[in-house]
Amino acid sequence: MAISRTNKLKQLYRLVKESHSQPMQGEARKPPVVRTNESAITFIGHSSFLIQTAGKAVLIDPVFATRLILLRRQRRPGLKIKDLPRIDAVLLTHAHMDHLNRPSLRAITREMRRRKLPAPIAIVPNGVEDLVKDLGFARVESLKWWEESKALSPITITATPAKHWGARMFSDTHRGFGGYALSAPGAPTLYHSGDTAYFSGFREIGQRLHPEIAMLPIGAYYPDSYRGVHTSPEDALQAFKDLGATTFVPMHFNTFRLGREPMDEPLPRLLAAAKRMGIAEKMYPLSEGEAWRSHPLRAATEMNGGGVPVFG
Repeated sequence: MAISRTNKLKQLYRLVKESHSQPMQGEARKPPVVRTNESAITFIGHSSFLIQTAGKAVLIDPVFATRLILLRRQRRPGLKIKDLPRIDAVLLTHAHMDHLNRPSLRAITREMRRRKLPAPIAIVPNGVEDLVKDLGFARVESLKWWEESKALSPITITATPAKHWGARMFSDTHRGFGGYALSAPGAPTLYHSGDTAYFSGFREIGQRLHPEIAMLPIGAYYPDSYRGVHTSPEDALQAFKDLGATTFVPMHFNTFRLGREPMDEPLPRLLAAAKRMGIAEKMYPLSEGEAWRSHPLRAATEMNGGGVPVFG
């Protein structure tokens, strides 16, 4: 156990050192204005998204911080907190530092209060409640796999399984983890997997929930041992096929140095594999601040423009 922790500390030190080797890139944009009969998915960076659907606005795993303790992001967030629309709910997939960032969450609730807007609710996996209960949310609701929340009517939020782990520190392994599906009448069903390796559960998620838009991770897969908790681009494509979804929005790449693969490798590798499989037209990679939008009145969709912290 001591050797394993020493290796993890060495790896973390190397990642932190490399994260400061190049200046940050990218610029923030304004979020899209979305009508109540439209849906939009705006990529903030890493696994962070602004979801606007069924007249509601939801953040998933919002991380706006420049640094996660010492690990520095490589690309700036695609949105600024001050530019966000009214946020109705924040969904957190698990407690890892690159997905649950307490300063970002506190800043979001403060911004809503500054505008005299209601505080959003927080939805978290079971065992994560204590990490967010003091951050200003109207309330915190926890879900186990396959449990549903109707707190954001007309949207139904369903917690989905994943193959990962949920610890905040290496010792608190009681914490839950997973993904979410968001469904509402007249809107596409949106699925965010959270961090996960490939597993047979993708097929069950597809059969039960029929997601149309899938946000799936494609980074931090090398060395190969990392694929025990993360998907490679090819793994993510197989997950996409199992889900039966129509649109693939990649995530978990190009923001934080978490794996040993080159930072610029995952997306080209995904697109090349999708082309070989004949499904290139289903890929919708977004740069920070870009949004995928659905227009229900049109036939097509468009794209507009133990003391040791755990990351990944």
